[in-house]
Amino acid sequence: MTAFGPSPSLLKLYSGEKTPLLIQMLYCHVYSASNLLVLLNDWILRKELHQSLPVSLPQQKLLTWLSVLECMEVFAEMGAAKVWGETGRWAIIVLIQLAKAILRLLLLLWYKAGIQTSPPIVPLDRKQSLQQGDTEGNSTGKEQIYVGKRSSRVMRCLESTPSLHSRHWGAPQQREEKQNQRAMEMDQPPTPLNVQESIAESIYVTRPLLHLLSLGLWGQRSWKPWLLSGFLDITSLSLLSDVKELNKRERMELRRRTILLLYYLLRSPFYDRYSEGRILFLLRLLADYVPGVGFVTRPLMDYLPAWQKIYFYNWG
Repeated sequence: MTAFGPSPSLLKLYSGEKTPLLIQMLYCHVYSASNLLVLLNDWILRKELHQSLPVSLPQQKLLTWLSVLECMEVFAEMGAAKVWGETGRWAIIVLIQLAKAILRLLLLLWYKAGIQTSPPIVPLDRKQSLQQGDTEGNSTGKEQIYVGKRSSRVMRCLESTPSLHSRHWGAPQQREEKQNQRAMEMDQPPTPLNVQESIAESIYVTRPLLHLLSLGLWGQRSWKPWLLSGFLDITSLSLLSDVKELNKRERMELRRRTILLLYYLLRSPFYDRYSEGRILFLLRLLADYVPGVGFVTRPLMDYLPAWQKIYFYNWG
């Protein structure tokens, strides 16, 4: 697995014409299933540790469905392309983007969820959760400590020593402060958005649908869908940049969206006409003249063209 999706070798199997359909779908299914297993595992741990999401139950259901769609979208696109061809592939893409837009607009306008983050559900911090579970297992709920009379050194009593997997070597006060700080950061409510900021977030949510509509009107070779999508992304970020008091997750999300603007260098038609040759030339240059780099750049050269053709990796 890579930051872009499956590993280059797996995607190379997908792009090969002679590869059996079952093997191609199996590799894509493993990638989607791994994301679903992480989501399921987080849900089980939260249930066992009595850590529910800081939102209402209907909102939790919407976030869960949104997360499932994001886990399965690549598998659905590739499966539809193999079974029903290009027409089925684009039909699945439109249906998934429409469902995601509806769910996000419900969260934004009905539940006032603020800036939509990715992933929709924060992955569980397993280390912190297990340490919390050990702490709650003690009778007092807090670590028992002893303060030396002469040295004033703080030491943990043997009775409150946690299990080996969650043991740490810092002072007890430091541990509690860090846990409280992380808990406060994760439980911070979404920042209320005014009319302008709600419009900006709505632009970001509906941008995939407008891009698909423009593709249907002007075709994949036209510059108009590429320019329209870029304009909407930049407009949304510009309007949201005026928001001053954002929590940590929202600041990270805006930073992520800003970095993702670099994806426009890898999106058609800009990639086909300008980026592809230069990027592949640079990767080939590094592989030939920099020792050891070829182990990374050569698989990437095979991986990049195939990755670029998958809509949900490139535009999703």
